[in-house]
Amino acid sequence: MLNLSRNKIKDLVPQDRLYSLRALQSPSASRILAQWIMGVTLIFLIVLFLPWQQNINGTGLVTALSPAHRPQTVPTLIAGRIQEWKIQEGQYVSKGDTIMVIGEIKEKYFDPQLLTRLREQIAAKQGGLASKRDKANSLKRQIEAIRENMKIKMSQAEAKLKAEQIKFSNSESQYQRNKILFDAGNITLSKFQDTDSKYRSAQADLQNAQTEVERLEAEYMDKLSKSESELNNTMAEFYETEAEIAKMRNEYANMQIRNDQYHILAPQNGFIVRAMKAGIGETISDGETVCTIMPDVQDVAVEMYVKAMDVPLISRGRKVRVEFDGWPALQFSGWPSISVGTFGGVVKVIDYVNSRPGEFRILVVPDPQDEPWPIQLRVGSGIKGWVMLDNVQVWYEIWRQLNGFPPSLYKAPEPDEKNKDTEKKKEK
Repeated sequence: MLNLSRNKIKDLVPQDRLYSLRALQSPSASRILAQWIMGVTLIFLIVLFLPWQQNINGTGLVTALSPAHRPQTVPTLIAGRIQEWKIQEGQYVSKGDTIMVIGEIKEKYFDPQLLTRLREQIAAKQGGLASKRDKANSLKRQIEAIRENMKIKMSQAEAKLKAEQIKFSNSESQYQRNKILFDAGNITLSKFQDTDSKYRSAQADLQNAQTEVERLEAEYMDKLSKSESELNNTMAEFYETEAEIAKMRNEYANMQIRNDQYHILAPQNGFIVRAMKAGIGETISDGETVCTIMPDVQDVAVEMYVKAMDVPLISRGRKVRVEFDGWPALQFSGWPSISVGTFGGVVKVIDYVNSRPGEFRILVVPDPQDEPWPIQLRVGSGIKGWVMLDNVQVWYEIWRQLNGFPPSLYKAPEPDEKNKDTEKKKEK
């Protein structure tokens, strides 16, 4: 309708009395809803540009940083029968305290005086060893005496042989001269026969002297061989006895050590967690576990498992937020500053091989710049953790999560490199 008249009807009739005008107005509820939608949209747009700290989450357990402080089993080194328990489960023990006393079950070791008898056997063997040593020394002196006597006798026989050789040479020369004279007819037959007899006698004496030298040499060599053979046998027995003594000493030492194993001792300070054997009189085999001991842990840490695809993004020194089982927490993974009930940690160790299929283990220690971890923590308690990475905007993180992309990684100096640079500056 054209508003051409100068007479304004709106001045004469109130608009709220006109139904058509009232129907054209926007309802108040719709206006309020529109305002709320615009406000929420504005807030959402603002949130999209807020900083968000990317993180890698994982689960794990409370443990100890040092392997020596982790739960360990206490085995028995020898087989035996339980005679007495010296502790109770949950009891605190110090290093060297007796946990259990066991008795012997092998008949070889039943004799309570076994160590004494072993000492007596060793002493007897040592006495026999001394006798064999004396016998060997006597044989050595006997061999030296035989050699000296042989030298004298052989010298005398060789001197006699030389004399007979000279005598034979003279007789032979005289025989040759007389033979020539006899053949020429210058001497009688009787004189030639006398010379021939002397020659034959000298020859026989020479042969006897040679035979005597050979006999004496053979006789003394036989004596020497017998004495040296006896000496060798004695030395063999001597070394055999020495070996037996060494074996018996080894057995004696083993028995001493075995006697010490009847008392099973605590390897370190800690709490007895679980007894694997209970009844008195039960038998246990060598190497079997007796109980479990939980060391008095001072270096509490967390072992956390993360996916293999996230390991390259983690470095030593990265900050971690940890939520312990039993401690109520409200964790905002992207805004750790407003998280409640979580505790700070630092990545200490990153394994070089996977611990589970597709997962790697990292060890996290308390952050010295953050709130201390609860003293009530028990090894084996479950945890959830978030390794803090770099800051991005919220819209980027939503886009990354929707597309399944890995977190961004901006190159930063490793903590080890920072420490090296700081040390170099200090040295300068």
